Amino acid sequence: MTIPVGGPGTTSSDERCSWCGKPVERDDGFRMGEEPGARRAVFCRLEHVVPWAIQGAHWEAGDAEEPTDLLEGLDHCAECGEQLSDVRVSLVRHRGEHRIPDAFCSVAHAADWAKAGGRWR
Repeated sequence: MTIPVGGPGTTSSDERCSWCGKPVERDDGFRMGEEPGARRAVFCRLEHVVPWAIQGAHWEAGDAEEPTDLLEGLDHCAECGEQLSDVRVSLVRHRGEHRIPDAFCSVAHAADWAKAGGRWR
């Protein structure tokens, strides 16, 4: 599922990769959030999810800024296929105006999925 949002070329100077600190444009990178809760992380590259998770998943405070309907219909973990509970981790790829969502039952499964190449394995 790919959902277009906003206009291209906009940047957010206050978003930096949670692993390497590199600035991440609004229409690029990956945004991770935990539900319920107000914790989020930003990554410039999918591969940065792996060391971030290994080092202890240092979350930032704040809700994900994704459209509320973006994660609807994601009811199984993208890594193990199990039914998701109320507690879940979402990872949204920002690619231009498009948002490509995936959901996981844990940070560990999101990291395993990223380690294996994500959607492109």
